[in-house]
Amino acid sequence: MTLQDIPFQTMDGETQTLADYDGKLLMIVNVASRCGLAPQYETLERLQREYGERGFQVLGFPSNQFLQELGSNDAIKEYCSMTYGISFPVLDRVRVNGRKEHPLYTELKKAPDAAGKAGRVTWNFEKFMVTPDREVLRFRPHTEPDDPAVIAALEVNLPG
Repeated sequence: MTLQDIPFQTMDGETQTLADYDGKLLMIVNVASRCGLAPQYETLERLQREYGERGFQVLGFPSNQFLQELGSNDAIKEYCSMTYGISFPVLDRVRVNGRKEHPLYTELKKAPDAAGKAGRVTWNFEKFMVTPDREVLRFRPHTEPDDPAVIAALEVNLPG
């Protein structure tokens, strides 16, 4: 099974895969509403609005792995909508590390960051950019979504 074929759930219980976003430049982020990094939601939304028409798509995967996410999908959906006006998909909650981690994250974590380190997700808001050619680029949690390195990778990998 390839990265594109791994199933995941929407908040509404629909099954999707990354193949549903084929041809797009994806930014997959493990999000958490009560995290000190939650203001990154605002920047992610700005990038979605700025680059979305050019084939860029943010996908948020809530995770309570670090004990900072709200208790239900409804609460997460309301928080994202009311606090940040999120328009990109925020999907069903997942685990990003450990024995019960989601298979999507098992694959994503094989990608190294800028320092050459792969492996565990270290905190909320770790960003994985999946190019239309299926290359995975990794940006650690404290790297802002609009960091020059992220924007450079985004610009160079936009489809078309």
